[in-house]
Amino acid sequence: MTYDFPYGTKGGSADLPYGRKDDRAGLLVLTDMAATDDMAAVASAAGLRLLEAVAIEEAPSRLDIQLGCDVVLLLCDRQHPILERLFVQVETFAIQHDIPVILAAGLETIDLAYACTRNERTQLLCRPDETDLAAALLVAVETIGNGQTLHDLSGDSDGIRLQKLSDEVSRLARTLETLTQRRHQAAPSFELGPRISDRPSDYIGMPAIAPLGEEQADVDGRNDITPQQVRDWLRVRRLRDEFLPGDLFADPAWDMLLDLFAARLEQERVSVSSLCIASAVPPTTALRWIRTLTEKGLLQRQADPHDGRRVFITLADSAAAALTRWFGASRRFLGHDGRTGIHA
Repeated sequence: MTYDFPYGTKGGSADLPYGRKDDRAGLLVLTDMAATDDMAAVASAAGLRLLEAVAIEEAPSRLDIQLGCDVVLLLCDRQHPILERLFVQVETFAIQHDIPVILAAGLETIDLAYACTRNERTQLLCRPDETDLAAALLVAVETIGNGQTLHDLSGDSDGIRLQKLSDEVSRLARTLETLTQRRHQAAPSFELGPRISDRPSDYIGMPAIAPLGEEQADVDGRNDITPQQVRDWLRVRRLRDEFLPGDLFADPAWDMLLDLFAARLEQERVSVSSLCIASAVPPTTALRWIRTLTEKGLLQRQADPHDGRRVFITLADSAAAALTRWFGASRRFLGHDGRTGIHA
């Protein structure tokens, strides 16, 4: 099924009468959510023209016949039998037409979404808030027609242009917030649940699938670093949040590196969703850090040999070597009892 919108919005514009040419870029929304009344207003606020909001069940057939689409927004908070096929189809559609995609997943679907994402122009979000979605929509608008990626935009040295984009993100975020607050009792379209930072981050990693072999040996010849010692560092960092505001000390890259180092010592695999939890920041922020660390060669994607729909994240050997050396060097300044970890 598809969703109908008020006069002048379906396939057109909320502020232009029928018959007048609308040259704005077209946004196609594929969604598993029932509340889509504000999609036209959201698209208009981002400078886009809503083509239609299509239910997940109808999305594959719609993509087969879709023409004149400039941006695809896929909202998939829950598991669905055709979701894997749809992810691949959306990525293929985007590559063929050279258009950006915004893929907003939930914790149930983020591992599958990450495994299926290959297009550099796809922005992968997880439980986005209004600001996350606003930024993604505006970045998509910025990249239409010139093949730029989010990485290209972040590296732009034009301060005026970046400030303008930041101002637009703030404006659109306020629009989205107003729309969601206006709803009566209905679940907001873009508030997909509590922030990931509200979740406990001291989790148990993925169970071991197979021994990692000789690559698990200590790269510097040291064998006295234990997973317990590494996780003690993480516990100390979480303990800090009990006494001081946690958002003052957010350091997701370091938290993720420590968690992956402990998992490597334990010969355990870590999924994308688990790593997002370990980062102790909102999941979309965690995904951006995973991408950055992967691009810098510190993290690696590793396919699950038993399930092609899952990808694990592992430390690169060079990163493991650096962390091993760091732990060795840190002992010069911190007392260590050799059993339970470190203490000041």
